[in-house]
Amino acid sequence: MPPDDATPPLVATRVWDLPTRLFHWLLAACVVGLVITGNIGGNAIEWHMRLGLMVGALLVFRLLWGVLGGRWSRFTSFLYSPAALGRYLRGRSLPHDRFDIGHNPLGSFSVFAVLGVLLLQVATGLVADDEIATTGPLNRFVSGATAGLATSWHKGYGPWLIYALTALHVVAIVYYVRWKRQTLVRAMWHGDKLLPAGTPPSADHLVSRTLAGLIALACAASAVWVYRLG
Repeated sequence: MPPDDATPPLVATRVWDLPTRLFHWLLAACVVGLVITGNIGGNAIEWHMRLGLMVGALLVFRLLWGVLGGRWSRFTSFLYSPAALGRYLRGRSLPHDRFDIGHNPLGSFSVFAVLGVLLLQVATGLVADDEIATTGPLNRFVSGATAGLATSWHKGYGPWLIYALTALHVVAIVYYVRWKRQTLVRAMWHGDKLLPAGTPPSADHLVSRTLAGLIALACAASAVWVYRLG
């Protein structure tokens, strides 16, 4: 007979559905492009604006997919209470916490922080005015004072917050690879994690992917419409 404390078998379980994975990698590529074009300036600012609108479309998609997406892509799966965060930090998780599946409490804080900062950065860019040659497509809908505050944030604190969150993200990935022997990048590439048998997977079939595609098209169309307002 196997011992009572035998480790249950682990099986590949779909955690990150394809729409979530595409969002993740497209967002990362766009943010890199925004940093490069924003620092180059000049004619590159036009691409900076386009990439900013693409990031805006991606963020709106993620907000919607956080409600309609696969089980572990939904915000409700990683929206933790202070008590759950305390249990995680003390290493005393309860069986129903399941911090090992999607985002743990610290990871969830990072996700919401990134989404919030990027949303603010896009919003301020939409109404910013550099008083040289570039204004956001929605600048004409706000007062000069509001545009000034938005521009100050967009060119000042905003980028540094993004740099800091990106650095924390990289440090977390290195920590998981080196000390916990978990390759998060690989899981976000193919979508599966080795988890105990019976762990409910995220829906990732043709119907859910089609729904994601329709939502993405609507978000992209909205971004194009906003761009043309400018």
